[in-house]
Amino acid sequence: MSHYHYEPFDYIAPAGLDKPEPRHHIIIIGAGPIGLSLAIDLALRGISSVVLDDNNVVSVGSRAICWAKRSLEIFDRLGIGEKMRAKGVVWQIGRLFDGDNEVYQFDLLPEEGHKFPAFINLQQYYVEEYLVERARDFPHLIDMRFKNKVTDHQDNGDFVTLTINTPDGNYQLETDYLLACDGASSPTRQRMGLSFEGQTFNEQFLIADVKMKQSPFETQSAERWFWFNPPFHEGQSALLHQQPDNIYRIDLQLGPEADAKIEAKPERVLPRIRQIMKEKPFTLDWMSVYKFSCARLEKFIHNRVIFVGDSAHIVSPFGARGGNGGIHDVDNIGWKLAAIIKGTAGPHLLESYDYERGIGADENIANSARATNFMTPKSEMEMIFRNEVLRLASDLPFARKLINSGRLSVPCSFAHSPLHANDDGLIATGDVLIDAPLQDNQWLIEVIPSAFTLIAVGAIYAPEIEGMKRIGFAQNHDDYECYQPQDDKLRARYGDGILYLVRPDHHIAAAFTNADKNVILKAYQKALGHL
Repeated sequence: MSHYHYEPFDYIAPAGLDKPEPRHHIIIIGAGPIGLSLAIDLALRGISSVVLDDNNVVSVGSRAICWAKRSLEIFDRLGIGEKMRAKGVVWQIGRLFDGDNEVYQFDLLPEEGHKFPAFINLQQYYVEEYLVERARDFPHLIDMRFKNKVTDHQDNGDFVTLTINTPDGNYQLETDYLLACDGASSPTRQRMGLSFEGQTFNEQFLIADVKMKQSPFETQSAERWFWFNPPFHEGQSALLHQQPDNIYRIDLQLGPEADAKIEAKPERVLPRIRQIMKEKPFTLDWMSVYKFSCARLEKFIHNRVIFVGDSAHIVSPFGARGGNGGIHDVDNIGWKLAAIIKGTAGPHLLESYDYERGIGADENIANSARATNFMTPKSEMEMIFRNEVLRLASDLPFARKLINSGRLSVPCSFAHSPLHANDDGLIATGDVLIDAPLQDNQWLIEVIPSAFTLIAVGAIYAPEIEGMKRIGFAQNHDDYECYQPQDDKLRARYGDGILYLVRPDHHIAAAFTNADKNVILKAYQKALGHL
């Protein structure tokens, strides 16, 4: 039904059908955005992987579409950020309605001086296409195997054995680590009998992708519109925002008692869409009915099997936390696995993924559940509370903070991570780097590599420490690379005379106002899981 057509990826008979293959370092199940991003991340660090997927086409329908600034920075490191921004729809204005009345607007555009915008909208199938193309840049490090369905796996203690079905028969593989990136219904998780802990919502929602040449918005720029009790869908909620190719995404709350088969029929859907679009012509491109949960695995690491993305945690689609949270998982686990395989990691590094991304999952689930509960009151008192908050929010900013539908994906802080040490910087330890403009049309996030890096901001010298890179800002030194800020934003964000120890995922591991080499070395060892 979708307008999007992409040629199926080639199936190639794997070598394991003819004779046993050597044990692989990494096998990834799932060639969606999470699995492909992880394979590329590892390849950039020189680590090979096999990616197994039971299908050979990109996803159908828009699915994940909102990509946040932090995710775009990660995608840029992987090599597709610019392509995503060029194709995507940049938006910053959100408008919230109660019936016909606009309650308030919010602006998500960050302060000036960032390479990427707060959000772009881009359909998941484009992201998958770009990632497959990028993965093909690493033919000796990424082995993509389509129509290779994992039917069983066995954790043997120090390696995992997989049984895989192909059009040409079954074969087996062995791997040091198995990365389950196989989605919310994760067959890997089901085989292991692992349950999700959290809240299941009985509410049903209909997603419709609508194609139209004339924008429904009152302005020329893209916006995000959210309705409580919309006039075209009384008693429920609705969401509208724009995607590339003149496609508009509409989410309609159906209620827990709705008959999904009836509500998904075009004769039920089209009249509602007409009330949104008014006289503007449109065609229905794709639609689906879904329920959702806000839940997570208790542990993401089970010896040699590691869960990443939706296989580890799921949230409601309101808030753009699902796909973005998965990309943040990739950013966290990739460098840690590379360090383990290369033999530079300490015994505590891998378990820090469970701790740190558990914090991210809990934060996303809490925000998502609050937003969904506000959208779907379960009692008369909850409905009274919601209506009163909406009434007050038109004039009183404090009430707007209670309307959770406007809260969208942001990177979480690992302030209490066991990997972190000194906290003497303007940016808190555990937070992610903040971008800033540099001279010669460069950006801070571009020049800091995905490796342990000591950055010197202002009048302080970065000592040489084996295994770490050095970069200076605002003061030139002959023995390491230095950059000049374009304006005062870098100093305002980072301070002056401060050393920051930056992890490969661009989170701050430690900050120092004194360049004591032994103290820095100890913090570096701690960040690698040795202490």
